[in-house]
Amino acid sequence: MMTREDCARLDAQDDLAELREKFRLPEGVIYLDGNSLGALPEGAVNTLSKTVEQEWGDGLIRSWGEADWFTLPERLGDRLGRLIGAAPGQVVVCDGTSINIYKALRAAMAMRPDRKVIVSEQSSFPTDLYMMEGAMGADYSARLLGRDGDDLGDLIDDQVAAVLLSNVDYRTGRLTDMARVTRLAHESGALVIWDLCHSAGVMPIELDAIEADFAVGCSYKYINGGPGAPAYIYVAERHHDSARQPLSGWWGHAEPFAFESSYRPVGGIRRFLCGTQSILGLKGVEAAMDLFDGVDITAIRRKSQLLCDVFIRLVEQHQDCGNLRLVSPRDADERGSQVSFDFENGYPVVRAMIEQGVIGDFREPGIMRFGLAPYYLRFTDLFDAIEVMADCLRREVWTDPKYTAREAVT
Repeated sequence: MMTREDCARLDAQDDLAELREKFRLPEGVIYLDGNSLGALPEGAVNTLSKTVEQEWGDGLIRSWGEADWFTLPERLGDRLGRLIGAAPGQVVVCDGTSINIYKALRAAMAMRPDRKVIVSEQSSFPTDLYMMEGAMGADYSARLLGRDGDDLGDLIDDQVAAVLLSNVDYRTGRLTDMARVTRLAHESGALVIWDLCHSAGVMPIELDAIEADFAVGCSYKYINGGPGAPAYIYVAERHHDSARQPLSGWWGHAEPFAFESSYRPVGGIRRFLCGTQSILGLKGVEAAMDLFDGVDITAIRRKSQLLCDVFIRLVEQHQDCGNLRLVSPRDADERGSQVSFDFENGYPVVRAMIEQGVIGDFREPGIMRFGLAPYYLRFTDLFDAIEVMADCLRREVWTDPKYTAREAVT
């Protein structure tokens, strides 16, 4: 039986404990939703204040040059690239995940014009499938991986132009073997687009080493860039000359301030930019990148795995949590930084937990989902959170209508 004292000992041994002080966390709140929105870095407050008051307020339009706003997308891309195993010059921070998925898909499709099939999975985050549907048009068809036990290799052949998959399943936290899938796709001549939204920032990723083609992701989850912070797109350097994305905006032009009437793409990764970027959003990402300077991502991963292991153990040892069914992989090497349980009345339980200061989230159908961010979570937080969960289950909070009414954002 694991006790709170056991958790306190783990906290005392935590080499990353001091990172918690770099975040602004509300008193009395245990935050288990880092997989939806990361907490506020303390440094972001000063960074954004300086941007608003000095660079925008005093510098005005001069700050595009004097404060180097114009090159932020690629400068931040190089910094973020360190987290995903990308050498400099292959990542830009820009736009949103959905837009970047569309760019990558259409670029990959154009690079394989004689192939008319896109492969993905039914369990993908819906925006991936929605953007795929919009990108394909009438000439293309989709093949979707369905049930557990299906083999992706059975879906990939010489008709497939691109494979679009998530590194981590957003409901269950299950990891996909990126190296294997990329190899399978390349053996059939297809290109691969990886969605890293639920993995970047909490685990090592090696895009260059596995010879990935494209990758996209958001920066507001485990990267902690702020609500609606810009996404990013990775394009392997070997594709820079041949990949042409469909949103040919002026920021991707070879000479944007020549104001030519026809489009000429700039060389390199900057050609995957579209229009004017949100500087305030980019500055949130910049503050987040400051947090990762000097942090060993493998140490982050080790703590993440241990947090999840402890969370599962605490739930399963509690008699009042006996009706919860673990849907995340039990093996830490097969799991991202989240733990999910299936429960018929999961939504009202999550709502009631939030009311008591333990913030998780819910995903259909019946998934209670907890994203464990290693930077600011303590093991004692997990113990206390499970006590609140158990109390909500014991009280059968789903019998109270105030917890069953669905909010617009779950």
